[in-house]
Amino acid sequence: MNILEKMAAISVFVFDVDGVMTDGSLLIMPGGDYLRTMNVKDGFALQLAVKKGFRVIVISGAKSALVEERMKYLGITEIFMGVKNKKDTLNNLLTPDEQKKVLFMGDDLPDLDLLRNVFLSCCPADAAPEILEKAAYCSPFGGGKGCVRDVVEKVMKLQGKWLNDDQLAAI
Repeated sequence: MNILEKMAAISVFVFDVDGVMTDGSLLIMPGGDYLRTMNVKDGFALQLAVKKGFRVIVISGAKSALVEERMKYLGITEIFMGVKNKKDTLNNLLTPDEQKKVLFMGDDLPDLDLLRNVFLSCCPADAAPEILEKAAYCSPFGGGKGCVRDVVEKVMKLQGKWLNDDQLAAI
């Protein structure tokens, strides 16, 4: 099965946050809070995926109330922050049928175990070398620079669920 055939079968998107939804940079604020930037095109694709019935799951090793707030704003309800073992967390969430329809995008070593154990493993262009080597699909876009939009849009277009011209005109 090639990458496009796998993308056409996806019903569950799973994303890491730092380095995937963000460029991996942290702005350290007084009091120890961290600020991140996220791409609005990624956000548009994520909220559209939720509206079109895809299951979207966020699993991150970091903890951030602001990230959770952003995900909820996009309609994502399955948000797991501060996770030590991403593979176990995901396996506990999915039915056996869903496990055959998962796209996961990660960027660094804590994602490697999960990346090796999903139906379609993806990464941003600027992922760690070990991730680039193992991912089935590497987006031409970097983390926080449209890699999420890239995979979501490809999957949705292959399934005929991306917006058509009439729907785009109404936005």
